[in-house]
Amino acid sequence: MEFLFTDWLGTPAWFWLAFIGLVIGLTAFDLGILHKEDKEMGIGESLKLSVFYITIALLFGVWVWLERGPELGMAYYTGFFIEKALSIDNVFVISLIFTYFAIPAKYQYRALLWGIIGVIVLRGIMIGLGAAVVQQWYWVLYIFAAFLVFTGVKMLFAGDKPMDIEHNPVVRWISRHMRVTKELHAQHFFVKVPDSTTGKLVTAATPLFLALVVINLADLVFAVDSVPAIFAITTDTFIVYTSNIMAILGLRALYFALAAMVHRFHYLKYALALVLVFIGSKIFVSDFLLGGDKFPPVLSLGVTAALIAGGVGYSLYKTKGQPEPGWPADEGPDAARRHIDELTGGKAV
Repeated sequence: MEFLFTDWLGTPAWFWLAFIGLVIGLTAFDLGILHKEDKEMGIGESLKLSVFYITIALLFGVWVWLERGPELGMAYYTGFFIEKALSIDNVFVISLIFTYFAIPAKYQYRALLWGIIGVIVLRGIMIGLGAAVVQQWYWVLYIFAAFLVFTGVKMLFAGDKPMDIEHNPVVRWISRHMRVTKELHAQHFFVKVPDSTTGKLVTAATPLFLALVVINLADLVFAVDSVPAIFAITTDTFIVYTSNIMAILGLRALYFALAAMVHRFHYLKYALALVLVFIGSKIFVSDFLLGGDKFPPVLSLGVTAALIAGGVGYSLYKTKGQPEPGWPADEGPDAARRHIDELTGGKAV
């Protein structure tokens, strides 16, 4: 029993165990009960499941508030809302990835689930390293803050640049050093296929596995913004990790609702840019203008929520009645086979 109260990264172990148990329980319930079979998720089901995940996240925040205090409760909610808003950009990129590899909707949910599991591990490593660095050298926070301000300003003036999957060096390396099939094999990431020279059965990756790899690579890119953003709000590792993961957990459910209308959130990126500038500037204001006093958590949460809500509202207003942009006419299974051939140098099996 003493182990449960042992301090681990600034938080008693039982807090971590409770959170890990919640994540495992939600994942098992989602995959083992709600989605035992691969099927296409409709917008209605997506919205209902999204509301369920958001409710769980908000209730978890209440628990954090009661057990850890109002200040950390506010920090959790601020981090959660920022990560949730940033995840809308993830939705657009994931949609591009699935289209590039011609992944049918009924297999996308399972790929997203394993993608989320990968994200939980990768974010844990990044946050753990970040927490260790910040604890040892506080001044690193100023680098994080400056980076957020720079990124926010860059987002305000940068145009939309789609992810270049074909020329991604990691994807090309994997594609050329592994056997890859030209076509999907249901929900499988790896299958047995005959070797072209010996005729013996060998293991080969499928396009669904490549899509999973690219999704996790894309999340690493997004984490470069979101992880410093939450560290700029609080350096409590438990709050940083849980707010990130609770926002990401519901992403696979929210994806199917947002993917159909992601074009309606075009102007949200400008609101997110202002949020990053505000969060980054807050550290300098607290340490150099307020004499080290903490920026009021209520004000921080209020400004963040107002900017995000304004960005969503303005986007929906400006894009009202606009049709969804279509994908290029040649996108589909045939185009996916060409993409696989290009990535593997014509060695796909």
